[in-house]
Amino acid sequence: PQQNLAMQLLKLVLHCLNFDFIGNSADESADDLCTVQIPTNWRTIFLESETLDLFFDLYHSLPPMLSQLALSCLVQFASTRRSLFSNPERAKYLGNLIKGVKQILENPQGLSDPGNYHEFCRFLARLKTNYQLGDLVMMKDYPEVIQLIANFTITSLQHWEFAPNSVHYLLTLWQRMVASVPFVKTPEPHLLDTYAPEITKAYITSRLECVPVVIRDGLEDPLDDTATVFQQLEQLCTVSRCEYEKTCTLLVQLFDQNAQNYQKLLHSSSRNPLEITVQEGRLAWLVYFVGTFVGGRLTYTSTDEHDAMDGELSCRVFQLISLMDAQLPQSSNEKVELAILWFLDQFRKTYVGDQLQHTSKVYARMSEVLGITDDNHVLETFMAKIVTNLKFWGRCEPVISRTLQFLNDLSVGYPFYCIWHNRLFKNNKSKHFPFLGISDNYNLSDLRCRTVFYTALTRLLMVELGEDEDEFENFMLPLSVSFQSVTHMFNSSFEQEEAKRMLIGLARDLRGIAFALNTKTSYTMLFDWIYPAYISVLQRAVELWYREPECTTPILKLMAEFVQNRSQRLNFDVSSPNGILLFREASKMICTYGNQILSLGTLSKDQVYPLKLKGISICYSALKSALCGNYVSFGVFKLYGDNHFDNVLQAFVKMLLSVSHSDLLQYRKLSQSYYPLLECLTQDHMTFVTSLEPHVLIYILTSISEGLTAVDTIVSSSCCASLDYIVTYLFKQLAKQGKKTLRSREVSQDGQRLLHFMQQNPEVLQQMMSILMNTIIFEDCRNQWSVSRPLLGLILLNEKHFSELRATLIASQPDNKREVLDQCFRNLMEGVEQNLLVKNRDR
Repeated sequence: PQQNLAMQLLKLVLHCLNFDFIGNSADESADDLCTVQIPTNWRTIFLESETLDLFFDLYHSLPPMLSQLALSCLVQFASTRRSLFSNPERAKYLGNLIKGVKQILENPQGLSDPGNYHEFCRFLARLKTNYQLGDLVMMKDYPEVIQLIANFTITSLQHWEFAPNSVHYLLTLWQRMVASVPFVKTPEPHLLDTYAPEITKAYITSRLECVPVVIRDGLEDPLDDTATVFQQLEQLCTVSRCEYEKTCTLLVQLFDQNAQNYQKLLHSSSRNPLEITVQEGRLAWLVYFVGTFVGGRLTYTSTDEHDAMDGELSCRVFQLISLMDAQLPQSSNEKVELAILWFLDQFRKTYVGDQLQHTSKVYARMSEVLGITDDNHVLETFMAKIVTNLKFWGRCEPVISRTLQFLNDLSVGYPFYCIWHNRLFKNNKSKHFPFLGISDNYNLSDLRCRTVFYTALTRLLMVELGEDEDEFENFMLPLSVSFQSVTHMFNSSFEQEEAKRMLIGLARDLRGIAFALNTKTSYTMLFDWIYPAYISVLQRAVELWYREPECTTPILKLMAEFVQNRSQRLNFDVSSPNGILLFREASKMICTYGNQILSLGTLSKDQVYPLKLKGISICYSALKSALCGNYVSFGVFKLYGDNHFDNVLQAFVKMLLSVSHSDLLQYRKLSQSYYPLLECLTQDHMTFVTSLEPHVLIYILTSISEGLTAVDTIVSSSCCASLDYIVTYLFKQLAKQGKKTLRSREVSQDGQRLLHFMQQNPEVLQQMMSILMNTIIFEDCRNQWSVSRPLLGLILLNEKHFSELRATLIASQPDNKREVLDQCFRNLMEGVEQNLLVKNRDR
């Protein structure tokens, strides 16, 4: 019973300390940035040294489950806002915290419990978050405590398999300590130049030592969790720059030693595969370390000596690249390859391009050893590496996609350098780069990489393309040949699988090309190339294979890219019908897909998204881009009796009614394409909205009502905007009705229909007003401006209901808050007139 009482008391204290005192609802996931806003009238409790002593004593005397709670309370005590204390009081309070840390580290038995260990690591990180290094250095026990913390960190890093999630907090502490060094003005030594290199060394050596254990015992490899590795490396990067010479010397020594062992193993007659894998695992870690430290130059004021050391380290990686590539395709290691690509990207960001003096010392050593004298030479090395990877790593999706991402980054940042190497890619045939192939040995998902490849390639083409149509035709030749083959297949009895693979590849390639063509001239060349012959092939494919999302998804995504008016590239000449022709093709494809997909009937829960909802979401996204692109005058369709516009809107409705409201909000991609499309329709096409059947209107208004409270701000903001357009339309129609002159009284038939519908169903808008008012008053509203837009219209259309809602909300409050809320409502409506002019809305 006593233990139970202690537990409940500790939980109560923890809840009090965790309370959000100023209502800023901090993100709980970012707990290392937390400051506890303790109320000023609690000050006396915090000034008594016995308060902290009590919790440290509880930690030492209670069993693990309870001592963990005592430490959790101490984490919050360490996060108390600085302004609660005067300077001498703060120093005394920090002194007590430091004394407690010292006691815990001198008697570390309790830290063998993972819960205690984790909370203690959080406690250490909070110390540096809330106190400056200058404050810590002034403490009497600082030299002993920093040594104890350093030893604790080193031990923790060496036991890498124990509580790996807690290491983040220890590295946060050291990262922030080292980052503060330039700003410390106190005479007392901070001693970080002694301990930071030790921490870096412990991290490096512990990771190298874990490799044989992981491989031999079949454990989970820390390197597979790249998100955690990159986060820790980023923290280590700051720590490593303290006494950088020591770090570099250690890394050079370890790299040479491991590279020599690796070469010996490769040349030995027995060639033990296990030993080779272990050695490659170590080299992968070492390459990541070099990449991290080279990338760290940006975040720290660097010197020529540091650049020269980076040159020493980089030389070794470039030599390793040659060694690894020489073994292809007989033997290879994916982890080393991914590490090398990470290093190349870090080197590119740091030492290539305009941000650097060309006389940088990094190239001094590299020119001696490798003949690489400047960033032009490095770019040649980069391009050669990219080509090697594309040739030999075709079956390894992670390496190919990372390589293509690297090529993509280069094509954005350094197109003039890369253009000389465009010849390497001129023969973009599958015999050179297997991932462009369509053989049966490849999964369809392997073809995804092609989009990025063609985006990069087209960017390089754009550098010199200008208006040269022959050059563009030449570039598109391989795709022309493929399209002609598919056309020929469609016109004869054909092998479906081969045609399907070719089309998927073509759709992905074309989407990459279309994405990169951001000028009117270049996009027009693409349009003239694809319309009408090749686009009809895509239409036929959607008609044939609508049941197979691996085929329809790339084609629909391609159409969504085509109709996207990025950088005004679709603003064709005034004499050109291309905008309308393009919209007609998009309309045909969406209608074909929509009608066919609905013929599938009811699908099971696990099939409904891949087989149907994903395609619908892409169609909605394409339709939204086309409607908002500003390159088609939609009134023209009705004027000339063209039904493509009406058809696509009917297809939108049919597809929508086949989706449940819960699915609309459950699948993020669907909701993020449907709601912005609805916003577009209510803004520019209210005549269509008003012509809808009552059950469709109810469906749409219900979807808006449910979306108003969505967590996703894209969804809730679009709902607010759609509601605002509908309410404004209604208000204008009512205003016309009330006017005296006959001409003003002539409300359109569409307007009458919607007014009549709303009078039949008044609860729809009333419910939405209630939702918005509750959101504003009681919830943490992240898009207040959007929420405020439809509110005035709703109030003016439903004044009686607003008065009732106001009375209900005020009555629901405690007595002491009613007057305040009533005053808020009075302020809200003060000076507001009976119109929806911008000036009136902004009141």
